[in-house]
Amino acid sequence: MGVYDICKPLLFRLPAESAHSTVHRLLETAQHTPIEPALAARYTVDDDRLTTTEFGLDFPNPIGVAAGFDKNAEVPRALGQLGFGHVEVGGVTAEAQDGNPRPRLFRLAEDGALVNRMGFNNHGADRIGDRLSRARANVPVGVNIGKSKATPLEAAAADYRYSYERCAAGEYFVVNVSSPNTPGLRDLQHRDHLEHIFGTLQDAGADPLLVKLSPDLTDDAVEEALAVVDEMDLDGVIATNTTTERPASLRSPNRVEEGGLSGKPLEARATRAVAFVAERTDVPVIGVGGVSSAAGAYRKLRAGASLVQLYTGLIYQGPSLARDINRGLLELLERDGFGSVDEAVGADLE
Repeated sequence: MGVYDICKPLLFRLPAESAHSTVHRLLETAQHTPIEPALAARYTVDDDRLTTTEFGLDFPNPIGVAAGFDKNAEVPRALGQLGFGHVEVGGVTAEAQDGNPRPRLFRLAEDGALVNRMGFNNHGADRIGDRLSRARANVPVGVNIGKSKATPLEAAAADYRYSYERCAAGEYFVVNVSSPNTPGLRDLQHRDHLEHIFGTLQDAGADPLLVKLSPDLTDDAVEEALAVVDEMDLDGVIATNTTTERPASLRSPNRVEEGGLSGKPLEARATRAVAFVAERTDVPVIGVGGVSSAAGAYRKLRAGASLVQLYTGLIYQGPSLARDINRGLLELLERDGFGSVDEAVGADLE
């Protein structure tokens, strides 16, 4: 039994957001202390077969932390010491925001899932940008950028640009137009809005530049978004964000809560979305949704994801998750005769 197995029942007695804050404070306390090397020694899997280079950045392994876990760029270094190959911070908005009223984060323990309606709560681009400039993380750090709640849709491009300019110390940049928790945000997934936002960010020098798509888009809408990706020479696509739909299989009473669903119930759907996107574009795809094991991460890689991100799995599995997945990936690569992660990407595509 590991330390997290002992701590988890205690953490799960707390409201979900309070437990998250407690873990966050522990990670922040560990940064820049003698604890760091011990964490790295325990959790890092160092093997060249796991390394990959995407949109000009070198990743020590393909497993990253999705946006939402470290909203304010407070612990990217500590997460790197836990064995993750990259960390995406945010969503960052131009204005500091309190987000939606609490409670706004709910465990669906019976389903291995979460529902959140956080509403882009964050410290704002000015403070987060300053923190990023001092982060000294040992893995690539991306910045997920969202629209400030008070900003009208017609002013969204300028809002995104402000956040990018303040957070330019990040190493890649993600336009989040797919969170279900900011009113009207998903309207920005339409072609004309996307073109305006990306054009504005490219003029400001944002590079590499990716877009994060919703799993609730129709196939036609995804194809339209991918046409913008190709025409504007964007660098990648993240598939997917959380879903507002509720599968009939959900058992937890918290399934009735409004917000975005993440975790195991989204896994198969997200993997199909990765394949759908990968078959229609040549840019790297980052697969997100329900990953909590090496087998799940491997399915996304074989479906066409060059990198994989997780969040909910970390809540349920604890700090050893990246290590366990990376060790498992090495076994799966060897089993299937692949010499590297790169060789496995897209293996299941026709």
